[in-house]
Amino acid sequence: MAEDTALRVMIVDDHPIWRDAVARDLAEDGFNVVATADGTAAAQRRAAVVEPDVVVMDMQLADGDGVQATIAVLAAAPASRVLVLSASDERDDVLEAVKAGAIGYLVKSASKAELSDAVRATAAGRAVFTPSLAGLVLGEYRRIAQNANSGPAGPSLTGRETEVLRYVAKGLSAKQIAARLSLSHRTVENHIQATFRKLHVANRVELTRYAIEHGLDG
Repeated sequence: MAEDTALRVMIVDDHPIWRDAVARDLAEDGFNVVATADGTAAAQRRAAVVEPDVVVMDMQLADGDGVQATIAVLAAAPASRVLVLSASDERDDVLEAVKAGAIGYLVKSASKAELSDAVRATAAGRAVFTPSLAGLVLGEYRRIAQNANSGPAGPSLTGRETEVLRYVAKGLSAKQIAARLSLSHRTVENHIQATFRKLHVANRVELTRYAIEHGLDG
């Protein structure tokens, strides 16, 4: 991950004035705003090229929504992390964004300082939510954990898959994990995808949640 003041950020929002204002605020705080986009297709194309550390994502876009765009961006740039910045604080929007792979969710009433802090936290792999939404997300995680604990034992992972999963739970990107384990980036991605299939999870957030629930994040 880049140094704090050189974090590479892409902003996805369909309102040009707001998009430009967020870009200006983050640039003034020392972030490297490497791209902007107004919708899903543009975000996916640009993420594949610039591979941002953090994507600041709106929920309402020119050609879809933030859930679709989050999935598309993470498919194009798996090492990127998504922070939603939206006017909506609706329960379904928040939970769907997290399920799609977003690490955090702020409402647009957040201050400039709160946004900058959230971008840094997201880059470090730490979940960050507007305070009024944190309890909602935590409650959903607890519900899922209770359902998981009441079901049959989970499938076994190989030693290497478990090792990779521990690093995922600590917030490391596939490239960082590859460097730690002296593996290729592609090999690490293959291990991550294998754990997705075995554990029946859809994204890195759910994979991290599984690891924490099973004590693999230490």
